[in-house]
Amino acid sequence: MKTVLVTGGAGEIGSAICRKFAENNYGVIVTYNSNKEKAEKLLAELKLISERETINRQSTIESVEHCIFHAPTTDADKVATLKQFVLEKYGKLDVLVNNAGITTPVKHEDLDALSDEWIDKIMQTNFRGGFSMLRAFKDLLLKSTEETALVVNISSIAGIYGIGSNVAYCASKSAVDSMTRSLARALAPKIRVVSVSPGFVEGEYTKNFDPAFLKNQMDNTPLERFANGNDVANVVFAVATQLTFSTGNIITVDGGRLLK
Repeated sequence: MKTVLVTGGAGEIGSAICRKFAENNYGVIVTYNSNKEKAEKLLAELKLISERETINRQSTIESVEHCIFHAPTTDADKVATLKQFVLEKYGKLDVLVNNAGITTPVKHEDLDALSDEWIDKIMQTNFRGGFSMLRAFKDLLLKSTEETALVVNISSIAGIYGIGSNVAYCASKSAVDSMTRSLARALAPKIRVVSVSPGFVEGEYTKNFDPAFLKNQMDNTPLERFANGNDVANVVFAVATQLTFSTGNIITVDGGRLLK
């Protein structure tokens, strides 16, 4: 059984990634921070997806097991417990998707509104959290039965062009992309590391943003729509299964946003 671990898996992007891998016979490990109810609902959905796929294929493929686990990526003890759980239950890890992230809308010119507390929270979750997960799971990724294991860091085009929900968020995603390049070089050839970098992704949190900000994002997107979770999930799955000679890349999912 192939395995994938998705941090922040119960959110808009994370849940779409989990569904995509479940549809393709991966055992999915979903981590969550605060929303246990959402994670449990997703787990039930993943189990139904796997049951349906097994029936549709009418095959004798090995059974697939999914699970959820409370493990904030900034909590070293929780991450260590998660690693032990994955080792005992699955024995290895094929794909790690560092999807957990946070932000808050703050106008870039309003320097006083972006508190030190928020700067630290954003950097700890968006950058340090992903690094901590890769550091913890490196040896399980090396046990992968695939030709190479894969780490996908969910980044943002905010890290490329510096326009996003706040200055710290942009900086954190730039750090993620730098980490992707550094670790792709360091961990080759056994582990590939790729950033998948969306533009604005529509979800439940869209209501937190200023309508003027949303209009600006739409006006500057040549394909004239926002991305959704499935757009990102399709790219992550393609990196895992089709783009197998790619590492250190920053792959944008932005509807052409960088063209304007």
